[in-house]
Amino acid sequence: MNNDLLKIFPISIQRVIATRLQTNWHILQEIRLRLNQPIELIFDTHVEWITKITFTKNDSQYVLNQLSEFSLYRLQDELREGYITIAGGHRVGLAGEVNTLNGKVKSLKNVTFFNIRLAKAKINCAQTLLSHIYDKTYLNTLIIGAPQTGKTTLIRDMARMIATGIQHIPAKKVCIIDERSEIAAAKNGIPQHDVGRRTDVLDACPKAEGMMMAIRSLSPDVIIVDEIGSKKDVQALLEAAQAGVAIICTIHSKSLQQLKRRPNLKSVFDQKIFERFIILNAAKRGVVQSIYNQYENNLVTYTQQWVT
Repeated sequence: MNNDLLKIFPISIQRVIATRLQTNWHILQEIRLRLNQPIELIFDTHVEWITKITFTKNDSQYVLNQLSEFSLYRLQDELREGYITIAGGHRVGLAGEVNTLNGKVKSLKNVTFFNIRLAKAKINCAQTLLSHIYDKTYLNTLIIGAPQTGKTTLIRDMARMIATGIQHIPAKKVCIIDERSEIAAAKNGIPQHDVGRRTDVLDACPKAEGMMMAIRSLSPDVIIVDEIGSKKDVQALLEAAQAGVAIICTIHSKSLQQLKRRPNLKSVFDQKIFERFIILNAAKRGVVQSIYNQYENNLVTYTQQWVT
């Protein structure tokens, strides 16, 4: 069990969760807390409910105080985004009463719903994929998948292997732009996950700005970034590609065809920036469904490959 994670719960809930997870912690994906409801545990293979406990308003306030260290003011940006990243890289999604201003989210208050998504390093889960994204140099690669399909787990292991070197491929300089502190799970600037011996991390740094900072000052061979999508992200990708730096990043989508319909990404596809597209299976976590090159030719003869 992870003590950093357990301590955000009231003692009564800590004991029950710790007991329930003694043997299956390693396959836990999420802990869902909802006001006046039992606690939901989501595993790789099934869902369980802790019905002996109902999550109360007092429990909700306790969890929020632990997450914010009793200062909601310091979490205003996170509350506006709807999530908090805690030690270990675990992400806590938040829901409750939303305040808006001019049609945009201003703040989140009366938080009464929590989705705690566990971050776990799975060593060598990316090993079978590296040969598909390397051809004398690492290729610009976009990993496409729906939420909870293993994208972040995959790029974390890619960073580790690329920066450490494998077999005939020497170690390269890697920079991780870790806007949500999920890839490296840095605490006070120190990664809690193994991301490789030649990796530098820009923690809690906006993606677009981070890519430019890395190119200017860190001379990376490979930049790794999670969940791109905005116009600023795309512009930074284009500039990084022109600078001769390989980009490996993820994006939310169920398919390549769905992705190509996004206006923000038109220039990326027009210029064929990405040389590899890795599509993750939407129904099975950690399963590669297909790998395409920049001409959208499928490079694999199998339909599924377990990576995590």
